Amino acid sequence: MSRSLIEQWLPAAPLGVESVRERATFTALPPSFALHVWWARRPLIASRAAVVASLLPAWPSSEEAAADIEARRILAALEQEFSGGEEAYHSWFMKAIGILGDAVARKKEINAANEAGIKLVGNGYGYPRAFSVSPDKSVLERIHRLSRIRASDDASEDVPQAVLDLFSGGGSIPFEAARYGFDTIANELNPVATAVLQGTVALPADMGPQFAKTIGDWGGRWTDRVRKRLDSYFPRQGAEVIVAYVWAHTVPCPTTGRPTPLSPDFWLARGNSGRSVAVALEVDTAAGTYELSVVEGEEAKKWGERSTYKRGTATSIWTGETFSGQYINAMGNEGRVGQMLLAVAFSRDDVRGRHFRSPSSVDLAAVEAAEGELASRLPGWEIADLVPNDPIPDGWKTSEPRRMGLTRWSDMFSPRQLLANMTALEELRVIVAEARSEMGDDRGRALGLYLALALDKACDYNGMLSSWDATRIKIRNTFDRHDFAYKWSFAEFDGAHSLLPWTVSQVERVYAGMCKLTQQDAALDDQEERRAQARIIRGSATSLPLPDASIDAVVTDPPYYDNVMYAEISDYFYVWLKRSLRDTWPQFTDLVLTDKTAEAVANPSLFKDVAAPARRGRRKDDGAKTAAQLADERYEELLKQSFGEAHRVLKPAGVLTVMFTHKRIDAWDTLGAALLDAGFSIDASWPVQTESEHSLHVAKKNAASSTIFLACRKRAGSEPAFWSDIRRDVERAAEEAAGRFAAQGMTGVDLTIATYGPVLSVLSDRWPVYTGQLDADGNSEVLRPDAALDLAREKVASLKKRNLLGGRDIDFDRITDWYLLAWSDFAAAEFPYDEARKLSIATHLELDDLAKRHKVVKASSGSVTLLTPAQRVTAGALDPDAAEYGTWLDRLHALMSLYDSDGLGAAKAWLNRTGLADDPTLTEVVRAALHAIPRVKDKGAFARPEARILDSLRAALFDNIEPPADEVESVAIHEQQTFGFDV
Repeated sequence: MSRSLIEQWLPAAPLGVESVRERATFTALPPSFALHVWWARRPLIASRAAVVASLLPAWPSSEEAAADIEARRILAALEQEFSGGEEAYHSWFMKAIGILGDAVARKKEINAANEAGIKLVGNGYGYPRAFSVSPDKSVLERIHRLSRIRASDDASEDVPQAVLDLFSGGGSIPFEAARYGFDTIANELNPVATAVLQGTVALPADMGPQFAKTIGDWGGRWTDRVRKRLDSYFPRQGAEVIVAYVWAHTVPCPTTGRPTPLSPDFWLARGNSGRSVAVALEVDTAAGTYELSVVEGEEAKKWGERSTYKRGTATSIWTGETFSGQYINAMGNEGRVGQMLLAVAFSRDDVRGRHFRSPSSVDLAAVEAAEGELASRLPGWEIADLVPNDPIPDGWKTSEPRRMGLTRWSDMFSPRQLLANMTALEELRVIVAEARSEMGDDRGRALGLYLALALDKACDYNGMLSSWDATRIKIRNTFDRHDFAYKWSFAEFDGAHSLLPWTVSQVERVYAGMCKLTQQDAALDDQEERRAQARIIRGSATSLPLPDASIDAVVTDPPYYDNVMYAEISDYFYVWLKRSLRDTWPQFTDLVLTDKTAEAVANPSLFKDVAAPARRGRRKDDGAKTAAQLADERYEELLKQSFGEAHRVLKPAGVLTVMFTHKRIDAWDTLGAALLDAGFSIDASWPVQTESEHSLHVAKKNAASSTIFLACRKRAGSEPAFWSDIRRDVERAAEEAAGRFAAQGMTGVDLTIATYGPVLSVLSDRWPVYTGQLDADGNSEVLRPDAALDLAREKVASLKKRNLLGGRDIDFDRITDWYLLAWSDFAAAEFPYDEARKLSIATHLELDDLAKRHKVVKASSGSVTLLTPAQRVTAGALDPDAAEYGTWLDRLHALMSLYDSDGLGAAKAWLNRTGLADDPTLTEVVRAALHAIPRVKDKGAFARPEARILDSLRAALFDNIEPPADEVESVAIHEQQTFGFDV
């Protein structure tokens, strides 16, 4: 059977560079990312490469061609296309997917120029970002010609290959499959995502680029009507344009009962903005009054850092007393949380920049009037079922707002925000009905979808979980994180004059950008305009309405275990969409709330009423399972069923390509078990760096920056084996993969997970693999994939230690090894408890000993944090004046602590006293720590104190050690901002 290209070769390094480049700035993201919030999107370049490489044939070797008639036929066809051979084929592939230069070399040159402070001409690459390059007619014709070479059936030249995405989500995969002219099917369970897919991969092809003007024109009518109704509730002073109203939540002071604000700080502008502006809050405790003013410069620095709420404790502005988060939660549940308007941000045409003023009596009166208007409108709106009064279910993420007494989705908005958003909804329904009458049903419905998405964007930026970003002087959207974290201070748009004009302009611009990417100018081809389109199916991936053996390639990006609870958080939008779209797109609005039970994520909240209490440590097969264990089992079963459907609909020569990004072994264990049990073999894996590693490091939490591409085929049949039979094969696969990927520059947790694909491949060749034991029912027990993954991790740990020591094998001690490997593997001070436990197993340690006895880490709330030398001294685990030390880590930390607190003289005295001044092992420990601890800098200073101390210590006392290279400063990446795109 012929192989696909992705089973043989994939340009992982250039794809990684282009993937990071694609999303390296929030002002120029692909337009398809900007239509609507979705919480996980693959880079377009990675998606297109996966699709195209899954359908193109591999280049058979001469040995394969000699032994197999099918390989001989494919080789002859490829040689006819590419006279330059396999190298020419690969070079053409790179250009066909939009990589028009040597991305890796150019990236190195850019990094070198940045370090030298040199500004390069243009973008530094010499060609546009790959995603912005649309394939021309000749490229498309060749791709489809080549893809038919390896088809197992007699594929018609007029029928393109069929591509299916089981979990379409934000739509990157179907968007790119459609751009390349394949028969694209996008399956998605979530109605919010399905509506977004309709606007991303279906309607632009139907409506064409001219429809952007239609969105702008009718959107302008809509915004005009809303403005007229709301004008008096958003008064302006003179020619000002209000950017935002900045609020703080309040609760009654426990002693006086007066409202006291809950604000982590009082900054209005600071940091990267180049300005210092803050709110000054003067309190007259005797009179029971307060006065707000806006201050700048040195005065702002005094007030800006003031906090009335920090880490679960609030301070009353009236008495100075502190009170707990429990009291605040109680006030929320009693409905006694209020709001205090702190400042108004505005701009003027005749004055550059954004400015601030204190709220006036007119502003406050308008707020009060808006509350009255809302009260008078609500009964009629409720009768018409326009108000999103749907209850917020108690879930994994929705528990956050519920703790503060927000029990209905309408509670997520202040009264004036709700008035603005409701008025916009009411007028939207009227304007869409008029458009359908005037333009016809198809165009009117399309307009209705895009205006509904504009309303969703308004709700995202105009709710009580949207906040003020003082560094960028703008409103931060509700979903700046993947949860409902409560915002103690929040920001409000001018709902009459600014909100809808901005969201409509965003949607209009995004639509035009998507059309530009997906449509080819007819003049270029002297034919009809080509438009990329996908067929959208709303339903579960466990039951697809597709015939058997009808799909050439399944390319998918499955939900990542417990990373994002899509259904829970998308309800925020669904309660608005089901009202804005119910007359135009009823197929997206037929649920009360989104489906949580059929969603393929590990959501413990679904099992909280039937589960045993949670506990740490290994799973115990005692019949009592925790909610997390039940959620894991449900997630694995849904994945297995979904991959089973992929197996059913794939043609015999079809390929399943899975893109997966997760650092935890249990997530990979679940994915591997689902693929293997569904009948797939894993034929190839490719780690592609799709995230900026530097931005992840500065966040101080570990995360994988690489996406692993798994190329899978229907398993033709395998001879089962016992774990003892293939254990050495697994070890060899892990060692070979780790060495290969390390040589390519891969490090940290990414190096570890890069070995998981090759290890799972060994298992798939002999699946099922038995442990040699009997299960609870007396049958031969099937091995869990995590046994092989743990073995891979142990092998990678040995390699990493050697790399930290310049290729030498040096024995320290297990605790020191664990510490160095933790920094190397996770590249962060904080990481999940279970990952720390698994690393402890690999180094033959008990994690509890590391936390309680040696105090190397602090364990809490499911995570582990590495302690600094100073923290270990404070905790009593380390004494710099001790006569002897049990581990090399203790010696290193004692020296670092003394050097940092007492200076160079104290450090030299310690080295002399302990006899370690010329000790070669201590030198190697310092060398290893220098290379293990991330050297990321933030604003010119090391982000981690350990890196700072070690760097200075090396220069002062260990100058024979070559300093490692510093990592570049992080670049902020964000998905929902003001979007531009250079297409």
